[in-house]
Amino acid sequence: MKWFFSLIATLLISTGYSQQTQTVDFERIYALLDFNFAEATVSGDLEIKFTMLDDADFVYLDAKNILRYESMLNDKLVSTHTDDGRIIFTQSFAKGQTYHLKLKYTAKPDKALYFVNNGGFQQIWTQGQGKYTSNWLPSIDDMNDKIEFDLSIVAYPGQEVVANGVLKEKEEVEEKFIWHYEMSEPMSSYLVAVVLGDYRKQKRMSDSGIPIELYYYPEDSMKVMTTYRYSDDIFDYFEEEIGVPYPWPNYKQIPVKDFLYAGMENTTVTIFSDQYVVDRTGFTDRNYVSVNAHELAHQWFGDYVTETSGTHHWLQEGFATYYALLAERKFLGDDEFYWKLYESAEQLHALSKQGKGEKLLNPNASSLTFYQKGAWALFALRNKIGDEAFKTAVKNYLNKHKFGNVETEDFLVEARAASGEDLMDFTETWLEGTEFPYPEAQELLKDSPVIQRYKRVVALRPQSFGQKQNKLFELLALPDKYSGREAIYQLAKVPASSAARIYERAFYTNNAWVRQAIAETVTDVPAFMKTNYERLLNDDSYLTREYAFFNLWRSFPAERHKYLDKMKGVQGFADHNVEILWLALAISTLDYEEAFIRDHFFRLTRYTGNRYAFETRLNAFEKLYQLQLYEPKSLANLVEACFHHNWRFAQACKAILDEVVKNPDYRKELEKLKFDNEKEQALVNEKLL
Repeated sequence: MKWFFSLIATLLISTGYSQQTQTVDFERIYALLDFNFAEATVSGDLEIKFTMLDDADFVYLDAKNILRYESMLNDKLVSTHTDDGRIIFTQSFAKGQTYHLKLKYTAKPDKALYFVNNGGFQQIWTQGQGKYTSNWLPSIDDMNDKIEFDLSIVAYPGQEVVANGVLKEKEEVEEKFIWHYEMSEPMSSYLVAVVLGDYRKQKRMSDSGIPIELYYYPEDSMKVMTTYRYSDDIFDYFEEEIGVPYPWPNYKQIPVKDFLYAGMENTTVTIFSDQYVVDRTGFTDRNYVSVNAHELAHQWFGDYVTETSGTHHWLQEGFATYYALLAERKFLGDDEFYWKLYESAEQLHALSKQGKGEKLLNPNASSLTFYQKGAWALFALRNKIGDEAFKTAVKNYLNKHKFGNVETEDFLVEARAASGEDLMDFTETWLEGTEFPYPEAQELLKDSPVIQRYKRVVALRPQSFGQKQNKLFELLALPDKYSGREAIYQLAKVPASSAARIYERAFYTNNAWVRQAIAETVTDVPAFMKTNYERLLNDDSYLTREYAFFNLWRSFPAERHKYLDKMKGVQGFADHNVEILWLALAISTLDYEEAFIRDHFFRLTRYTGNRYAFETRLNAFEKLYQLQLYEPKSLANLVEACFHHNWRFAQACKAILDEVVKNPDYRKELEKLKFDNEKEQALVNEKLL
């Protein structure tokens, strides 16, 4: 019988099975979801409403990783089977009739839904874009089919649950709670989101009355103000700048551990990496402002109006990147705005010179093209047609296609109407041309004094130090970070003693980025610079502190104890960058806290475990390799990390493992280890061949 159903599915595929969206309108999916953390499964009880647009002999939902299921259609049994990542319901469906389908299922997803150990607490989160929500929730993968999703989630007391829409009720049932969330408008399935974990939240309100909820881990209460700096202001600014009210009933932001990207704009709820949760010092180098603005802009550009296909992906990423730049200009200043445009122009120009330039309408284009070239296209268009016409075009475009799907031509129609121009040259240059129009971009950057000044500093690079030393000295009196930082970089190959006068002035600029450039480039600290260099250990930058700590420790062996004492207890970013460096240096320093060396080693080893974020683990793995101090526990953690859901981290761990197995002692330890996970054991066996 199983073979028979597979044969039917094959025939259906060949006779228009993939064209279902033309015959069915899925209107609403209600899902009661229960997650099993120990088994990494989800069980759902779904109620699905759909109307037939044409007669058909079957309908389907995309549904992967299904373990069990049972279904009823209009309260009667319906022939159901799974095949090719879909769950198929077979009977005669009549055009114009509305049906109510009930589906119970259990799935064990291998992506799109993640069960994470967050410091001993259970955390669950989803990522639909690029992964497909159908891996854990039967739905329709096609972004052109917009559905109202209403989710109810079962959770234990003490667990916070966040999902799309408005929390209507928190119902207590048999020592658990069911959180009932409701959406009032349709959305594409890749935007469905659930987060479950140990959180607190801060409630705010936009000027227009939209509730804003900002989530954080209980231990991070003192970081809320810096992490979410400008959040309310960006929200209010976007409503004014875009000219269309925020299209959803509320807005939530929540950090998660081991996220795949910087952030994701699920409808009404942005999920972002908890590495952006920072204190005041961390804000200097790793703040959430740009990601915050980018994901919020997507609530209009991507969620409210959604691309029809990858060909028009820039309508989402280009717009979100451009509006994030506008927000940074508003709250961080013109210099930041123009600097990021300049940086991306240089990257895009380099791509073009390599013969790798891409059309903006290429569905297979790189992120650099979709995001940065897309933002540049909008910047160029606004300069071409003027603020008023640009804002009118954006407003009309959003209002005309609200809750719908769009193509590039839909936006161009509004831009032409608002400006009275045919925009042929714009389309050919920015959308259809493969080359990045570098001369035009440089012309647009002429309005920025900071970029023009920086370019003049870059022009000094070929000159000898003797020719330019006075100019470099004078540059350090300027307040902008870019020219001063470039001046220090140009001293990298100059003997520090020859540039002593310039360095002296640089230390006293109180410019955080100029001082950081010193910490980056002066790695062998000369004695005459020592007193000023030590002050870098107090800078409001964890990167500067990390660089300065290591360079001082290395340059002045007799004073290593002093530097270790100074930096003891400093964690750094969420990835423990300063603390892990401290542990490595404490272990490496003779006569330093000898009674606690084993404690330091155990702490460093503990950071390789999956209780910690992958960024922290990678720091620890790298330091253990440099120290050649792997032992069975850290080796086992390294092998486990090679199968982490974040592929960049997994790839980095595999590279470290390749080096580790070259050590005969580590090979012997790996031979002794036995792994319950078959994939882990197979990997070790392969490496030991």
